Amino acid sequence: MKLTEKPSSSYSGAMTPASMELKNERVAETKAGTDVANAFVLAVMAGAFISMGATFMLVVKSDASLPFAATQLLGGFSFTLGLFLVLAAGAELFTGNCLMVMGPLSGRFSWGRLLKSWGVVLAGNLVGSILAAAIVLAADVASANGGSVGQAALAVAQGKVALGWGTAFWRAILCNLLVCLAVWVGHSANSVTDKFFSALLPVMAFMAAGFEHCVANMFFLPYALMLQAAGVVEGSVDLAGVLHNLSAATLGNLVGGVVLVGVSYWFVYGRTRSGREKRD
Repeated sequence: MKLTEKPSSSYSGAMTPASMELKNERVAETKAGTDVANAFVLAVMAGAFISMGATFMLVVKSDASLPFAATQLLGGFSFTLGLFLVLAAGAELFTGNCLMVMGPLSGRFSWGRLLKSWGVVLAGNLVGSILAAAIVLAADVASANGGSVGQAALAVAQGKVALGWGTAFWRAILCNLLVCLAVWVGHSANSVTDKFFSALLPVMAFMAAGFEHCVANMFFLPYALMLQAAGVVEGSVDLAGVLHNLSAATLGNLVGGVVLVGVSYWFVYGRTRSGREKRD
């Protein structure tokens, strides 16, 4: 009996990396063609989703009785909520959208459209994160656990603004290597459960290791500023420190996602496929 293999799947039923690359090209083309208003609203939602994961993480970090490793692991597990909602519910997240670089590399749309899409989504993520921070402040989540949640939020923010620019940049590269791999695998998912597990380990890893995610920081840092301004906590986070961190985190995330995942996988699978198509 002659066995035939579907080109889009492996023996386990999962998509092969070559098929995943083609899927990511098509997803990028769809994203680049999304109406600006729709893309912005979806980006606001993504900023809010990531912020909810960040808030969940702060609740875990507020328990001082947990050992360091347990705090980091459970905090990372909690933070997975954000990316899971982006993947399963549908939203536009700048860090994951770094994979869109496969579109212009394959000739599906222009570099100008890519930059426009990234700009709209990044702006929407910022708006969504700040709105979420304001709502979390109004909901007085910081008072939970005897005010320890607010202190945890301040400690996280102060740790981020204290990082040297170069340190934050390299941590951001590592962060978006993992985030984009989670999104990459998530695009091959056939169920909501698949999407959850595609996000789980990469997100837990980057949060546990203390890497820098620019959209998460768009929540953590403004939230700390708001807590200080409201007199809930006393800290040293200022606007200069926020901009210092966000500039490093955003550029590092861009490099990590675009170069280490997007360009790399396109080079291996998309470039060779395009070459065959041109010869045919």
